Amino acid sequence: MADVAEKLEQLEVAMGTTTMEDGVSSLSTDTTVHYNPSDLSGWVGSMLSELSVIPDQIGVSGNNLINDDDLRAIPGGAILGNDSESAKKRIKFDSRSEFLENGCSPAVAPPRAVVLVDSQEAGVRLVHTLMACAEAVQQENMKLADALVKHVGILAESQVGAMRKVAACFAEALVRRIYKIRPQVEDNSSYADVLEMHFYETAPYLKFAHFTANQAILEAFAGAKRVHVIDFGLKQGMQWPALIQALALRPGGPPAFRLTGIGPPQPDNTDALQQVGWKLTQLAETIGVEFEFRGFVANSLADLDAKILDIKPGDFETVAVNSVFELHRLLARPGAVEKVLDSIRAMGPKIVTVVEQEADHNGVVFMDRFNEALHYYSTMFDSLEGSGLTQPDSAQDLFMTEVYLGRQICNVVACDGAERVERHETLAKWRRRMGSAGFEPAHLGSNAYKQASMLLALFAGGDGYRVEENDGCLMLGWHTRPLIATSAWRLTAVE
Repeated sequence: MADVAEKLEQLEVAMGTTTMEDGVSSLSTDTTVHYNPSDLSGWVGSMLSELSVIPDQIGVSGNNLINDDDLRAIPGGAILGNDSESAKKRIKFDSRSEFLENGCSPAVAPPRAVVLVDSQEAGVRLVHTLMACAEAVQQENMKLADALVKHVGILAESQVGAMRKVAACFAEALVRRIYKIRPQVEDNSSYADVLEMHFYETAPYLKFAHFTANQAILEAFAGAKRVHVIDFGLKQGMQWPALIQALALRPGGPPAFRLTGIGPPQPDNTDALQQVGWKLTQLAETIGVEFEFRGFVANSLADLDAKILDIKPGDFETVAVNSVFELHRLLARPGAVEKVLDSIRAMGPKIVTVVEQEADHNGVVFMDRFNEALHYYSTMFDSLEGSGLTQPDSAQDLFMTEVYLGRQICNVVACDGAERVERHETLAKWRRRMGSAGFEPAHLGSNAYKQASMLLALFAGGDGYRVEENDGCLMLGWHTRPLIATSAWRLTAVE
């Protein structure tokens, strides 16, 4: 890697002999350079060999040209071809400067070379450079990583839409990791809740999660006179108005509904859980549902003791446990997931609903996590761009949603140890974990699949979203890529 760093320094010197106007960067070549992550040295070397012809082709000493700092950040293959005539055609000079046959006019500043833009090729180079930077980070070659991450920002400028936004998020995350500027540990849960509300409004993912989980809970509550939901992440309580309304319309009248909401402490010591509970109580009273709410503050679900939840025997109330995007955060603490699953068993629920990101961001190898995260969040951002948001507040919702996802990216890429809480795992891994803890699948029926598909049809840009049934679980994705998964579980029957 020392050889690679030395070559990169030579590359920057070579690039410094050319200039760029207005800081706009992209490369227009006849040959696309495809980066091979296993051959950083060869990749940089090919760039050096192609750049070595520049001073002679221009006909001016590299020392006499303006050294434009922005151009030093351009990564990737040839800026000019090997043919000098081709080079003359592909370089334009600023018309504000006069050029003499034997070099620069002494009366004016020398000309500034402008590299023509090819955004598609720059996009390919952008991805290659992100991957090269991530590998340098994995190999702890921070000098090389620092140089590569500077290239990313310039290449990203030539992109538009989702590609540009994703690159900016990953570049920030890499910078934080390289310079050890860790994102702050989440100390303002109310702000995180606000961001999630914008995510709810912008995309169908949380709507799908709440709808499919509620459908499984509603079916499990059929015929019960008293029901109790334990929500592992109450937040703003957005999931429960729909369930309260559905219970109110149940043939034979609604059951008595008890909701236990769990959430983190607030930085200002306000009782946010009770405020949400009060609003839900007002709704329940309005539509004639007997309702009781209790809130419990916990720094982690692993700190929760099932005994304090005042769970009644199964012949008195039917219990459901609900977790939406919560369990993966426990993987940062060894043994925490197992402890929580044991607590759930002690609650004796009839149904357990689990919604998690369909991703693998918890691998040991940094490069594997980075690669998976880059593909996952690129698809997520692409789905936001393709949703066709037209409402007056959609621009703000979209921006805040991008902040919401950007924070996740920073956590996956920049953090390690207990600070890295966005440890998403695939449905296959959760299946094994739940099975080992004494749970068996409770299949979500075809009715849930049909209604979820109808829900997406009502959402703007729904043509790109896909609902997929997977062994009794439901997945929501964008085109061919699943992004979240809802599963339902019950206690394994004792023979």
